[in-house]
Amino acid sequence: MTQRTRTIRNAAIAGVSTALLLGITAPLTATASTAPDGAASEPLAWTACEGTGLDPRQQCATLEVPMDHADPDGPRIDIAVSRIPSENPGARRGTLLLIPGGPGGSSINDPSGKGQKLPQEVRDAYDLVGFAPRGLAPSTSVSCGLEHGDLATSRLRPWPAPDGSVDGNMTTARRMADACIRNGGELIKHLSTANEARDLDRLRAALGERKLSAWGTSYGTYVGAVYAQLFPHRTDRLVLDSVDDPDPARVNRAWLAGHEQGVEDTFPHFAAWAARPGNPDRLAARAADVRPMFLRLAARLDREPIPWPGANPAELNGNVLRQTMLDSLYAPSRYPTLARLMRAAREGTVPPAPQAPPEAVLQNVTAVGAGTLCNDVAWPKEQGVYEKDVAESRAEYPLTAGMPRNAMLCAAWPYPPREAPVRITDEGPSNILLVSSERDVATPLAGALKMREALGRRAVLVTVDATGHNPYLVNGNACGDDTASRFLATGQRPEADTHCA
Repeated sequence: MTQRTRTIRNAAIAGVSTALLLGITAPLTATASTAPDGAASEPLAWTACEGTGLDPRQQCATLEVPMDHADPDGPRIDIAVSRIPSENPGARRGTLLLIPGGPGGSSINDPSGKGQKLPQEVRDAYDLVGFAPRGLAPSTSVSCGLEHGDLATSRLRPWPAPDGSVDGNMTTARRMADACIRNGGELIKHLSTANEARDLDRLRAALGERKLSAWGTSYGTYVGAVYAQLFPHRTDRLVLDSVDDPDPARVNRAWLAGHEQGVEDTFPHFAAWAARPGNPDRLAARAADVRPMFLRLAARLDREPIPWPGANPAELNGNVLRQTMLDSLYAPSRYPTLARLMRAAREGTVPPAPQAPPEAVLQNVTAVGAGTLCNDVAWPKEQGVYEKDVAESRAEYPLTAGMPRNAMLCAAWPYPPREAPVRITDEGPSNILLVSSERDVATPLAGALKMREALGRRAVLVTVDATGHNPYLVNGNACGDDTASRFLATGQRPEADTHCA
């Protein structure tokens, strides 16, 4: 896979989902005592990475893991791994695992990318390690072979019909689930957060580490929390950035529902920006006028879509506008995309169609997301459940029009979960730092507070007065960045929950 393809895939993922440590353990050579399930793990064979644009220090390797961890002697799959070694071996503490968002995200290029944003003392203390989770190329990959129209982001997100009906969503769910089962092979049945965590413990052993530190973002915060629950004695320092709700009854259904509050938290910030004098993309003279303007425009596009050649779907309708709103609120740097689309639509025109990632990449990312979301927890199968929830959501949160409580393809997933969702608890070492923005459309502060409650004494929460997803080193502030970096570098953590103004 070329660097260009990997970069496009990461862009697709972004459009389609943070006290002193007790004890210091030096890294060990991998032995039976450090391997999972009491089994020794082969060390990794590092080679130069393929592709262009990577840091020349980045190395790549392949880790073999069981497809089914309950059958460790059964079929194996490959996990692609990368690393940049510590920049100061004399100061090296261990490995910092970069856990990507998603599900469907990869951190295979992150040692060369976001890892280089880490301060020098952190890059000195750790080898930076990335990976492509099970199912995601260049690891052993899966695909659902979906119809082209079903790869549209506004189709993957279950936006109801303009009148609130979910009939079409249930039909789409059945069609997409059937395609995943038909084309996804045996591996798609074994995609889950718990299995990703088990893969990571195999990786820990292959790296020769007794413990892992980690920086998990977005969905990666849930992966990190599950790893810390399943392997608490294998964790060193964990920063969980943009924190997911760990609700064990709903899991990813709670993440989808969280968009309601996330949009309500974030849209006023967009509205203030869109009314700012001197803004070339200004939409209104007053911030208070932007919300009703958006709602009126979405309703008009529900009735009168505008053809949009080259886009998927090939029209700008109300739900495409709503999806663009959701995507654009991930970071203030994306606000112009929504403002320009709104301005064009008000004039009855459209901007150039957004560039789509390669279809094979979308198929792969979508399949990994589908398998993980649908295997982690059982979704209701009854249409009436979604009809009721969507009606309530539309009444209370008109900006998101009922989507966050609607039926995605998991409503038609035929496989029951192979195990109960992992319940996050306060049992384990106190070595976790949570970082959350006050205004985050994807992982709202309300979800971070639930993770904080579940972890209890194990965690401290840093709430950053900032807008956007991924507050640590991206959309946060100096206070939050310094707090997280200090913890990774020295183990110093605030004694209590902290607010960074």
